Amino acid sequence: MIVTIDGPAGAGKSSAARELARRLGFRFLDTGAMYRSVTLAALERGLDLADTQAMARLVGTLDLVVSDDQVRMDGRDVTRAIRSVEVTNATRHAADNPGVRAKLGELQREAARHGNVVTEGRDQGSVVFPNAECKIFLTASDEVRAKRRYHDLLERGEKISLDHVLTKQRIRDEQDRTRLVGALVKPKDAIEVNTDRLSPTEVVDRLEAIVRSCQTASP
Repeated sequence: MIVTIDGPAGAGKSSAARELARRLGFRFLDTGAMYRSVTLAALERGLDLADTQAMARLVGTLDLVVSDDQVRMDGRDVTRAIRSVEVTNATRHAADNPGVRAKLGELQREAARHGNVVTEGRDQGSVVFPNAECKIFLTASDEVRAKRRYHDLLERGEKISLDHVLTKQRIRDEQDRTRLVGALVKPKDAIEVNTDRLSPTEVVDRLEAIVRSCQTASP
């Protein structure tokens, strides 16, 4: 069974999807970590992020291993490194690259070929897994999402203001909605869940109930 969780940045997709997968005994696939890893590799190699062909070629040279709680690139743990502000602000170059998206989409489908998977991202239910048995669209208000991101960055030692985070988020939201490839859309058959007034545990409770109902409805 494939469970897709799509939604805007800061909606809590990664943490909710990870815990949901744990509860269900499914594998968790963090697709955002893949794009961040490609971006980190490009920055470290000094590549021109606007060079679409070079970025697409780079994907084929990387050994990416994304597990439930760790991201390894070429044997190195980059779990924290890919969450830096520098990588976050530059990830759009990888996300907007048709060649990168095509190659990572193949890797994502291959990763989900065997066994049950909870996968989260921006186009999982609409593009990568259009036939997924259970699709969820996780969202929250601008302010709530910005506060979550702000506190996350503070915990990581980043020095940044809430206003700056909110401004950057709104720019990213617009970019995500208008991308030529992999644009953020709510799949027609996805169930929307707003997390504004829900605790992390309540969010996962609701997601688990949705998946259980999907399992019951499956032939």
